[in-house]
Formats: sequence, C-alpha cells, structure tokens
Amino acid sequence: MTVREQQADRAGREIALVSVIAGIILSAAKIWVGLAAGSTAVTSDGVEALADVASSAMVYAGLWLASKPPDAEHPYGHGRYETLAGLAVGGLLFLTAVGIFVRSFSGLSSPMPVQAFAVYPLIGAVVIKVVLAVIKFKRGRRMASVSLRADAWHDVTDLVSTSVAFVAVIFTLINPVRFAAADKVGGLVIGVIVFLLAFRMVRYTVDQLVDTMPDVARMAEIRSVAMSVPGAMGIEKCFARRTGLKYHVDLHLEVDPGMTVRESHEIATRVRIQIKETLGWVADVLVHVEPSPVGIEKTLEAK
Repeated sequence: MTVREQQADRAGREIALVSVIAGIILSAAKIWVGLAAGSTAVTSDGVEALADVASSAMVYAGLWLASKPPDAEHPYGHGRYETLAGLAVGGLLFLTAVGIFVRSFSGLSSPMPVQAFAVYPLIGAVVIKVVLAVIKFKRGRRMASVSLRADAWHDVTDLVSTSVAFVAVIFTLINPVRFAAADKVGGLVIGVIVFLLAFRMVRYTVDQLVDTMPDVARMAEIRSVAMSVPGAMGIEKCFARRTGLKYHVDLHLEVDPGMTVRESHEIATRVRIQIKETLGWVADVLVHVEPSPVGIEKTLEAK
C-alpha cells in the first residue's frame, strides 16, 4: 500500500470514528426527546440514528481490516472485509426498517399528542448529517470504498428520514386534531425509506462478493492500456474482479509466437506495470501469455 493510500485509508477510518461519536449523541437525543415528547416519528428517527452508530462502527472495522497487507493466507489482500462491512450495513438497515414499521403501525390506532420541543434534536441532526454525508461521499469516491459510500448513503437516508420526522411533527403541532396520525405516518414513511436503501445496499455489495465484472468502460480502459505496450499484439481474454477497494485483473495477452520465453515474459511484465501505474483502481494484474493467431499465420506463410 502506497503512502497516499495509507493516508486515505486513515482518513476514512477517522471519518467513520467521528460518525460513530456523532451518531451516539444524536440517537440518544432523538430517542430521549421523542419518548418525552410523545413523538413516534422522532423516536423512529432516533432508532434509525442508532443503526447509524452500529453501521459506522462496522465501516470503521471493515476499513481497518481491509487496510492489512496481503499475507500467505490472503494473497489478494483483505479488501473483502470492507465489502462485508457494506453488506452488514445493509442487513442492519433491514432490521431497522422492520422495527420502525412495527412501532409505527402499533401507534396508528391510538395517536398521542406531541410536544413542541420534539423538533429541536431534528434541527441539530440535519446540520450534522449534511456535513458528514458530504465528507464521506468525497472520501468514498477518492478511496473507491464501498462501505464508506454505503455509510454516506445511510447519512442521506437519516437526513431524509429526519426531514420526514420534522414535517410530521410540524403537521401534528399545527393541527393536533386534523393531523393526529401525521406523526405515526411519518414513522411509516421513514421505515419505507430505510427499507429501500437497505435493498439497494445489499444488492450492490452482493454484486461485489459474486465477482461481478466492472462496467464496459473500465474493461475497455484495461484493454487500451495493455495494447499500448510495444509487442502486445492482442488480448484473447480479460477478466476483473473486485477485492475490496480495488480490482484484480486476469489478462490473456497475445504476442508473437516466434518470441523466446524471456522476451514474451518481459512484454507481459511491462503490461502488468503499465496497467497498475495508469489505472489507480487496479490492485494487481496476472498476465497469461498466448501465441497471437496473426503471428501464427505469418509464421506458416513464411514456411
């Protein structure tokens, strides 16, 4: 791992740690105020914030484990721990959504009056979550971190759910008779939002775990860089799979069949180095040397 990558990884873990601390404060404030003010929406938002704390802790642990260098038992590194952390975040969101649904449905039949001070922790949460989400998205894109971006989306969800809770409380306060159920409905809406995000997150991380190939543009980049090396005559096959923050590439490179083993190996080495140096999102490249069909035809014609 380069010095720059180590710095980015450390910054990612620091952000996750700050998010844990902020989440503990916010969740405690929302749940306590929500219960005291009789607001299901605020309490549900607090439960969702508590899930934020657990997910941020998972992200922190995943990034820490993923930063460990490759060893004899893990030659591809420990990057999959980071992906597993993202999957755990999605699973936690599913459980959170179920809990919110149960609480909100149980209170629909007997709505309770809501106190005005229920809005105070919601206002503070909006400010804190906006700042955290922006930082995590920027760092997540820079590091190509699945779990850090998952945690950023979790912050966005928390921001949206906080806004829903805020609107629900305001409606209830404006007209407690007409909008008596608004607070409970707000809790249900928050549950739907959390469920949809959980589904999105789980599907994305599962794609990584089952070795889904990168998009067409990235595969084209790999081929283009490989073919830019003198002596590379073609590419028979090209595969790539994500192992945490980066991809490992398997490349079948076609070279002149008349070359010696040493010469073809030197070309393969240059291709490997060129791809790694040009494409920062590639961790390593395994190059298999194959005889080029064009070269074989020329050899036969010469005979």
